[in-house]
Amino acid sequence: MMTKESFGILCSKSGVELHCPYCKRTNIIKSGKSNNNKQRYKCKDCHKRFINQYDYQAYLTDVNEQIITLTKEGLGIRSTARVLKISTTTLIRRIIEISKTINQPAIHTGKSYEVDEMRIFIGKKSCLRWIVYALERESKAVVSFNVGRRTNKTLKTVIKSLEHSRAKKIYTDKLINYQYIINRAQHNTNHRKTNHIERNNLTMRIHLKRLNRKTLCFSKSILVLFSILRIYFWG
Repeated sequence: MMTKESFGILCSKSGVELHCPYCKRTNIIKSGKSNNNKQRYKCKDCHKRFINQYDYQAYLTDVNEQIITLTKEGLGIRSTARVLKISTTTLIRRIIEISKTINQPAIHTGKSYEVDEMRIFIGKKSCLRWIVYALERESKAVVSFNVGRRTNKTLKTVIKSLEHSRAKKIYTDKLINYQYIINRAQHNTNHRKTNHIERNNLTMRIHLKRLNRKTLCFSKSILVLFSILRIYFWG
């Protein structure tokens, strides 16, 4: 005999059964009321509680996926907040949380890479910083990056990750810092050997307004910029 528990709770007005937003199953029971007197439900399979209709959009289960999609499409903080109808403070907190769950992809051994740096602003236009990142020549995928001053310390974070992967060749421009931190047998500064990453620099500046040279949309926080780049590259 079919019971309420085996097929979920039916909505009294429309007769539509509820599905758990996490596991998509229908083994659902009532679980008290929320602070604003809304019916709360519990899934007996995954043991998570939820409300059928949330007033605040940030509680929707797919909002994180939408944040990732809109960030990769180049929408800024305020634009994304307007589209998703959530506050900018909540959005910034979510972006930082999402970036922490994204793992850096494994770097394959024996590959060739291009390394370059992009000048950006943090907080104000007199505060210059650089995005240093490495691009695998074969797949055009970003495998490592760092944000900071244009110093050996900032560059080494990226270069060390390539050395651990036993890089076949590392192509850079003629910035003198690279000569001191890259093995001569791996290093190459020949003309037009960084065409792929130079073109990717232009793509990034087009996609992300905060990276434009002449803009009012530059990042106010290095943590937010780092989180957005992590989502953009690997999300």
